[in-house]
Amino acid sequence: MPGKLIPPENGDRFAAAIIWLRNVLGVPPKLLLTLENEGGIKLAGDRLRLHLFPPKQSQYEPHAHELTVLYEDDFCLVVHKPVGVKVHPDGADRRPTLANMVAALYSERNEAVAPAHIHRLDEFTSGPVLYAKNEYAHLKLDEAMSRKEIGRRYVAFVQGIVDPTLTIIDQPIGKDRHHNQRRRVSPTGKPAVTRVEVAEQYSSASLVRLKLETGRTHQIRVHMSYAGHPLLGDDIYGGSTALISHQALHGESLSFRHPLTGEMIHVTDPWPTAMNILRGQLLASKT
Repeated sequence: MPGKLIPPENGDRFAAAIIWLRNVLGVPPKLLLTLENEGGIKLAGDRLRLHLFPPKQSQYEPHAHELTVLYEDDFCLVVHKPVGVKVHPDGADRRPTLANMVAALYSERNEAVAPAHIHRLDEFTSGPVLYAKNEYAHLKLDEAMSRKEIGRRYVAFVQGIVDPTLTIIDQPIGKDRHHNQRRRVSPTGKPAVTRVEVAEQYSSASLVRLKLETGRTHQIRVHMSYAGHPLLGDDIYGGSTALISHQALHGESLSFRHPLTGEMIHVTDPWPTAMNILRGQLLASKT
């Protein structure tokens, strides 16, 4: 409801609406052009009607599975990704992915919605994953992601006693030509910055909280290994699997500005059981 719009010189109310949508609401140019061409903008007195929610079917086959929804409205969806689940199919195996589970969520509701993920998590990293439920949200959230305006905070158990003076790791990351699955710190890699905060120290391990300023593949795992503190359970990067069989890494929270209202949304994701058990074991070994 933009209220009364004053037509520009040599323009009409529709032209005024286009200006308002572009300059005030911030509708991405690509979507604005689509809405214009497809008749998706309607004037009704002092109101605008926008066709932002066309029915859309997911490209992924629905696979019913217990799914924890952490946040949802007409524009955004945030769900918990469990350990051992990929964000989307990659052709390597036929196990259901988070994309299949999200598709099933809307199939069961009989809603023609096909959310698109905005970021990814490693297969064996748990935590919140943000989805856009329509093209407007998708374009706005993609823009926010490219501007590093989507905050992601993680918690990890790592080997050794981390020095509290280790607060930032600023090292470029590239592919490891000797190992297809690995990444490594490399002068020719892409810039990567991880902020580190020591939360707890045990007899031979530490709990750290981490904030990503970039989103390179395996960034936390590579940076912490480079710093001499590989994640517990992360055998690819030198971590011990004695107490946990996968990397002890969990996305604790996700923050982003709502694509329509601009309100800051903060979503937290409770620790999975394996992380709580691991912490209990480390605390017990300290006493």
